[in-house]
Amino acid sequence: MSRSSKKGPYVDERLVKKVRAGQGSKESPIKTWSRACQISPDFVGKYFQVHNGRIFIDVFATEDMVGHRLGEFSPTRTFRGHGEIVKRTMEKT
Repeated sequence: MSRSSKKGPYVDERLVKKVRAGQGSKESPIKTWSRACQISPDFVGKYFQVHNGRIFIDVFATEDMVGHRLGEFSPTRTFRGHGEIVKRTMEKT
């Protein structure tokens, strides 16, 4: 279920303050644990480091990302691939 439209988008106030203060350059990205924060138009052109539970993933906010959440761009699970057991049994025969 999506968020009520009368509430408006969730944007972390601390991130907004940091963006308005001029932080978020490539040399000093904004480090955040707030994966649920929606990307607003103010964030476009800024660099973020979003925590994925283990490490921080670098995210550059573009115009296409507006309205999406920061957590969508830092995957939490690593995909190892399908069918490795099948490949091994095929090689043996």
